Amino acid sequence: MLYFSPLKRWAIILVCLLGVLFSAPSFLPHGFLPSWLPQHRVTLGLDLQGGSHLMLAVDRTTVARERVSVLQEDVRGTLRGASQRYADLTTTDRGVTFTSPAPTEAEAALRSLTKGTDAAAVQLKRDGERLTLTIPETALNALLDGAVKQSIEIVRRRIDETGVMEPIIAQQGPDRIVVQLPGLSDPGRIKRLLGQTAKMTFHLVSPDSQPGPGSQMLPMVEGGQIVIMKKVEVDGSHLTDARPGMDQRTGQWVVNFTFDSQGGRRFAETTTAAVGRPFAIVLDGKVISAPVIREPITGGRGQISGNFTATSANDLSVLLRAGALPVPLQVVEERTVGPDLGADSIRAGIMSILIGLVLVVGYMALTYGLFGLFANVALIFNLALTIGALSLLQATLTLPGIAGLLLSVGMAVDANILINERIREEIRKGQAVGPAMEAGFRRAFTTITDANVTTLIKMAILYAIGTGSVRGFAVTISLGILASMFTAVTVTRLMMVTWYRRTRPKTLPMALRKRLIPDEPAVPFMRGRVVGLAMSVLLSTASLVLFFTPGLNYGVDFAGGTVMEIRTERPAEFGPLRESLEGLGIGPVQIQEFGSPQDVLIRFQRQPGSDAAQAEAVQKVQATLQQIHPDTVVRKVDSVGASVSDELFQGGMIALGLAAVAMLFYIWVRFEWQFGVGAVVTMLLDVTKTVGFFAITGMQFNLTAIAAILTIMGYSINDKVVVYDRVRENLRRYRKMPLRDLIDKSINETMSRTIGTSLALFLATVPLALFGGEALREFALVLLFGVVLATSSSIFIAAPILLFLGEHRLRGRRSGEDEDPS
Repeated sequence: MLYFSPLKRWAIILVCLLGVLFSAPSFLPHGFLPSWLPQHRVTLGLDLQGGSHLMLAVDRTTVARERVSVLQEDVRGTLRGASQRYADLTTTDRGVTFTSPAPTEAEAALRSLTKGTDAAAVQLKRDGERLTLTIPETALNALLDGAVKQSIEIVRRRIDETGVMEPIIAQQGPDRIVVQLPGLSDPGRIKRLLGQTAKMTFHLVSPDSQPGPGSQMLPMVEGGQIVIMKKVEVDGSHLTDARPGMDQRTGQWVVNFTFDSQGGRRFAETTTAAVGRPFAIVLDGKVISAPVIREPITGGRGQISGNFTATSANDLSVLLRAGALPVPLQVVEERTVGPDLGADSIRAGIMSILIGLVLVVGYMALTYGLFGLFANVALIFNLALTIGALSLLQATLTLPGIAGLLLSVGMAVDANILINERIREEIRKGQAVGPAMEAGFRRAFTTITDANVTTLIKMAILYAIGTGSVRGFAVTISLGILASMFTAVTVTRLMMVTWYRRTRPKTLPMALRKRLIPDEPAVPFMRGRVVGLAMSVLLSTASLVLFFTPGLNYGVDFAGGTVMEIRTERPAEFGPLRESLEGLGIGPVQIQEFGSPQDVLIRFQRQPGSDAAQAEAVQKVQATLQQIHPDTVVRKVDSVGASVSDELFQGGMIALGLAAVAMLFYIWVRFEWQFGVGAVVTMLLDVTKTVGFFAITGMQFNLTAIAAILTIMGYSINDKVVVYDRVRENLRRYRKMPLRDLIDKSINETMSRTIGTSLALFLATVPLALFGGEALREFALVLLFGVVLATSSSIFIAAPILLFLGEHRLRGRRSGEDEDPS
């Protein structure tokens, strides 16, 4: 334990240096380091550098409807080709059905359709003369997946045409596409580009004024309606290029396009045969132009006119070059952060980290002297390894990620506190410094492992179920825990061993001889077990009542709707602003000051109908704001549709439940069932009180709140594991001591560690509440409440529950064990 081979020593040093090397690019400007050194860096999230986040949904119903439409034409063509009669050919949500005149003809139709269809793509069923073709679920899922993948490529081409740097476009779930656009503070144009299917077709205009067989009436972009032939003369898929330009004759903006060879040939044939007739250009069901064909167009080139501006001509060119979407996309979630708000977040986050780091470092140095300095050096390497790992993963650091980074600092200190307190105990037992160090590391290792594994389990569940920044929070905490396991157990030990072998000290170099907690407290905590449990049950019951009445203040993540943060040059006039917004027909509008008279928070409810209705309401509000306050700067927009909010809430609740079950199982395996039940029941009581805290304070309950609750759950279990680990150790050591006295002794022995870790976490979190800005303040306040709650519940709830469950069972199983001589 007190010896490191040269190979192991250099391996530890190499890992630490690699951590510094890989984390350095994230703190230095681009191009500062030589090109042959690692250049990976942590990417700042949209909430830190500004930008827009859009979640697009592919409509499953539309995919099914279009497939059914194709299937209907296939059935009609197959039956006509086989000269078979049919009647009542109709469509359903998932298929086609028709009737044959006689059973024999139905059998013949079944054989013809069986030959002409893929059994995996269509299921055929005959019921007398009635035949039904149904699209199975597997085939529909395959069509949906294909539509999503095709849509992603088209979305990428459209965004690349706009010049947005480093966009992130990825599939999320079976029918969602996430688009993140760094640096883009106004997503309106992008939403318009992505919201259009851009399906272009060319049709001859009908000579009749009313639609008849083979024709249909469509609206015109400029107003009015026109009757066109249904037959598609040329399809827009044959376009190879489209560019904005100026018509030399009229001076108006137009779009010049070019066909491929097949499209050019078809275009020439149509214009040659229809000279003198109007030729309609249809985009997404609207006629944008219907010029008269004055002469055959044989060069494979054409022109679209229609009162374009420079911007609209360029946007249409982008749409045509990128290609048509297979199905329409709906914006179901929108989050936008202006660059100025992002800069504020960066400053607030950096300040919080630096102040928290200084407070924790100072606390460790004052409390543990030289060993505290060793812990601080390990803490610096812990940060370097965490940020270096994030850089290698090219992870995105968001506001919750900064909170996770700061909390990982506080949690990393816990391992060093456990080790130092264990060494203190061994010294008090009369051990020399060397053997005390060896025993301290050995005894602390099991506790450190159990405590950190429970947190890793929780973070794994949070990552699996969470989304976006919440997953980033889980990754940051997990990497910080893994780094702390290495730095506390290995790096700190290497420094201590090196110091010991060089100095051979006789006394322990610890600071603050007068400590907050005496070395050997003897508080009879179990005397207050009944009062503690009663108070806990009372508070949890009150919290459940508050959960229903008045209820939680659900944020936009769970309630749906939109929250906009705007800034005006002059103090906002709330009366006219509220009157104008409520006149839009979007329901009640809440307007409140947000920090200063120029900063305004606007909140309106989830719109009835589809998610498209919510997106339309956001556009209405933004247009109205520009009319009332032309100088308005939209600093942030969070808009979540009904489908997304329901999924997020369900996912958050599942995460809480799975985390509780997983940690119960782990503690049950590592200890015994009494320990697992005691820890998880106490943790759930802590969660109910935290929910009550949200209800009584009116803080928003959103995805960040779920992250805070899961953090409290992790710390709560962590603290219980430390106490329970000492109980388990003492059960083997004092096999005749009454369980009540043994639990009191265990709590007193771990009191220094419990208070020390809680104080370190408190010091690390306070800067978030003071300097983290509005985005992190509520998060930090909940964590501070959780630290106090978890610390007290370990003593007054978890321990009494264990005493009640194990009074006769734990002692009965261990009565034959020999006393541990150590």
